[in-house]
Amino acid sequence: MKMNNKFDALKAEDSSGSGEEDTTEQKPENGDSSPSPRPAPKPGPGEHPLQFNYAYWFSRKSPGKQSASYDQNLKLVGTFASVEQFWKLYSHMVRPSDLTGHSDYHLFKEGIRPVWEDSANRTGGKWIIRLKKGLASRCWENLILAMLGEQFMVGEEICGAVISIRYQEDILSLWNRTASDLTTTSRIRDTLKRVLNLPPNTIMEYKTHVDSLKDNSSFRNTNVFLR
Repeated sequence: MKMNNKFDALKAEDSSGSGEEDTTEQKPENGDSSPSPRPAPKPGPGEHPLQFNYAYWFSRKSPGKQSASYDQNLKLVGTFASVEQFWKLYSHMVRPSDLTGHSDYHLFKEGIRPVWEDSANRTGGKWIIRLKKGLASRCWENLILAMLGEQFMVGEEICGAVISIRYQEDILSLWNRTASDLTTTSRIRDTLKRVLNLPPNTIMEYKTHVDSLKDNSSFRNTNVFLR
């Protein structure tokens, strides 16, 4: 099948799937949050290569382990370099809406850890969209397919995406490298509106990682933008 672009390939793989999901969480490849060096993933013969390699992470805040650091809770699930490798991994993941407690999925370019202090994130920030319960799975899938398919058209500016499952709401966020580049952050915002088909009354928020480090918070004290 000839694909016009990577996004077409991603959507084609999605529509050709069986629709069946594994109901258990994918086990991390390595129980350590700082895995030992491994060879970079490469597309297999006949596969559709992505422009960047990616890493899929999972984290959960355990109620009985309040002293555990964010890094200790962060687990690498797997890496991939092609459309086919992505679907092989993703098809075995529990959907976000089925996660429980204080849980997060992180999909970031390989080599960028989903932490504020990473060199790629330090001067960046993130767009934040708060979701009603029940919308997380579809919004997450739409966002990551657009990201993997290079629909944002901002080159290396996108670092990764996060879906945060909370008790009262779920929160989608998209991280970029340069918070001070208003033209690029505006383009990212506009593309988010399009790929998620956001309704007119949607409130979008932005927060720099510098501010997050100052108040040690991901989602408080944000800058609010009406759609």
